Order: sequence, then structure tokens, then C-alpha cells
Amino acid sequence: MRILMIVTSHDQMGDTGHKTGIWLEEFAAPYYRFLDAGAEITLASPKGGQPPLDPNSQVPDALTDATKRFDNDDAAKTVFANTVTLDGLKADDFDALFYPGGHGPLWDLATDTKSIALIEAFITQNKPVAAVCHGPAALVRAKGVDGKPLVAGKKVTGFTNDEEKAVGLEKVVPLSIEDEFKKQGGLYERGDMWASYAVVDGKLVTGQNPASSDATADAVIKLLGTA
Repeated sequence: MRILMIVTSHDQMGDTGHKTGIWLEEFAAPYYRFLDAGAEITLASPKGGQPPLDPNSQVPDALTDATKRFDNDDAAKTVFANTVTLDGLKADDFDALFYPGGHGPLWDLATDTKSIALIEAFITQNKPVAAVCHGPAALVRAKGVDGKPLVAGKKVTGFTNDEEKAVGLEKVVPLSIEDEFKKQGGLYERGDMWASYAVVDGKLVTGQNPASSDATADAVIKLLGTA
């Protein structure tokens, strides 16, 4: 089981002066779910090297068993600090693609042509493509094999407008995942705010928020037949 995880390289929350990046739980929980299932994981980002962590994801209230495990895992930290770039990556070499969230993807992965090409290649090869929270921003410009928006006619979820308002960033973010998916004909679903909610439609897996990280990763493992 070979899984490609693509994380953001973007660390600025618009022009607010605040930092953003990856939400640690949304990386750590799937990473360990995959690792413990025996997966070989490749970690990549648009710029390569050390990706940014959202500092708010490292405050006590945001910590989980997975984030604490990461904090004590030197091997994982080394992998995290040395992400490869997207250049030369091929869907042929992996069994599934996964996008952790954090607000960063709204700025870089939503429009990254190399990332979009990889998503479309995985879809063409009928391999699982998954994303959690703001990670689904990476899907908004991808097309399906029919040339229509990837999410058109598919059940999907992602960080809700209500959750964005709750964290006071609805006027800061460059796009709303909920609005974009609905515009593109996606069958957007949601659970309760901050509760785990993951949706599977064929080989497309999306999770609503940080609490959905485990469920989203578990759905990928199930699709790969190792559950």
C-alpha cells in the first residue's frame, strides 16, 4: 500500500499578518492510520522541504493522541521536514492520494496545476483520492474523466461555511469549499459542527473538519482492501 500525501506550502492567512499552514491533527491522524496499516507513505508539497504548521493547531485544546505521538516521533518529524516537490510524481507509483487540511490549501493547492494533474491522473486510474477539512480545496479545479468538475454529481463534504464563520475567517479565506462544491454540482453533505463526518462516493473520499481525520483515512484504507 503506497500512499501519497500532499500538504500545503502556504503559511500566510491572507493579509491578516497571521500564520497558517497545515492543521497538525489532519496530517498526524491519517499519517499514523496509514503507517499502522503498513503503508509506505510519500510526503510532498508544492515547494518541498519543511511545510508550515498552523500554530493554532499546536495549542493544548487542539492536541490529540496523534499529534502527541508526532511530537515524540523523530522519524516522522524528519519525513515531515523533507517533503518532496510535486515534480516527477506519478499516479502510477501510488495506490491512493490524500490531502490534509489547514487553511493553507485554500491559497496554493486550490490552483496548483501539478497537484490538479495528479488528482486527475489518480481519478483516471480509478484510485482513491481523499481530502479532509480544507484539503478538499485541492479538488475544486480538478476535472473528472468526462471533463466535468470532479465533484459534479458526487457526494462530498468539507469545512462548512458555519464552521468558517465560527472561527471568524469567512471574510479572509479566498474561497468557500461548501460554495464551490455546490456551484460545481457537487452533492454537498455535512454533519454537526466539529463532529466527525466523512463521505465516500466511489473512490472519492472527503472529510468535513479536523475531527473527521481518522474516519477519512479509515475510508481510504477500506477502499484499498486492507481494513
